[in-house]
Amino acid sequence: MKALIFDCDGVLVDTERDGHRVAFNQAFKKNKIDAEWDVERYGELLKVAGGKERMKHFFEEYGWPESIADKGSLIKSLHADKTELFMKIIESGELAVRPGIKRIIDEAIEEGITLAVCSTSNEKAVRAVVHHLLGPGREVKFAGIFAGDIVAKKKPDPAVYNLAKDELSLDPKDCMVIEDSRNGLLAATQAGMSCVVTTSTYTTEEDFTEADQVVPELGDDPARVTLADLHQIVQKKNNA
Repeated sequence: MKALIFDCDGVLVDTERDGHRVAFNQAFKKNKIDAEWDVERYGELLKVAGGKERMKHFFEEYGWPESIADKGSLIKSLHADKTELFMKIIESGELAVRPGIKRIIDEAIEEGITLAVCSTSNEKAVRAVVHHLLGPGREVKFAGIFAGDIVAKKKPDPAVYNLAKDELSLDPKDCMVIEDSRNGLLAATQAGMSCVVTTSTYTTEEDFTEADQVVPELGDDPARVTLADLHQIVQKKNNA
């Protein structure tokens, strides 16, 4: 294994229920839009990758706000507000990094393994998570953060992982991805990369047949997955 690539939401931090969902609702309220996503509904909406796409899907199913002349502008404006509100949640320190993440990143840094993040979330939000929750010392060790609308198609399309591969000159067979959703798993495997899934609040019941390993978390004490485990998975597949 020469590269370790992380999804952000649900992997670095379990942000979906208590971060993104809350920020979406705050954005709706700020813009006087009569919509509120409860925990169950947001779980269903997560089947649509990408925040802008998620809102568009919701409004098309339940009705657009009245007197909206430009739907595209509304989605863009709402998403900008939501991103700023989400960043305030991150900066507040209310959310915690998932168990094992800092440990395995530190182990990878020690070994000189290339680190990256590949996410469908807004780039500013992803960078806020990396900076405020992982810390500036770890942030500078990441070779790339690929997020938001940097590619035309979002997960489960492998575009963001293919971009990381090209930009960082990586051989996909030497890459390990940590994901938490089926969409992310499919994106990683279709890019030819190995993938371990750490299930999050909304993904425990998803189908992870294609994953190399599925665990509830990477773990700290005890560690459920170590860097040596990831090396072994990649080596075994390459020697098959």
